[in-house]
Amino acid sequence: MANNTSKTARASVRAGQAGQNGGLSVLGEFKYLIPLNKGKHAYIRNLVSGKTVHCATDSDKFLDEIKGLTEAGHGEKIRLELDSLGESFPDQGWADTTKRLAEAGAFGSAE
Repeated sequence: MANNTSKTARASVRAGQAGQNGGLSVLGEFKYLIPLNKGKHAYIRNLVSGKTVHCATDSDKFLDEIKGLTEAGHGEKIRLELDSLGESFPDQGWADTTKRLAEAGAFGSAE
């Protein structure tokens, strides 16, 4: 792993790797999204690949990561997490992010 990776990212990756043997080994509730920069960026913790990806929430990379997790069966949980972020931080644009993802079909068929 690169030396310039943050301590949070390294911990997230380790948590993801712990569940690679077929089951998830996490104490407490697993969070897919770690918001950064007042909602402009986020870490996405990917259970499927065991990686943590950093990207802008309005980027195609963010959309692709969410689509991949949805295809793996995690879409509803991510949508609930986004809704929770929207309620907790209404000034950070999470509702707009959720709407953009839904319109792009990230949670299944385009709505």
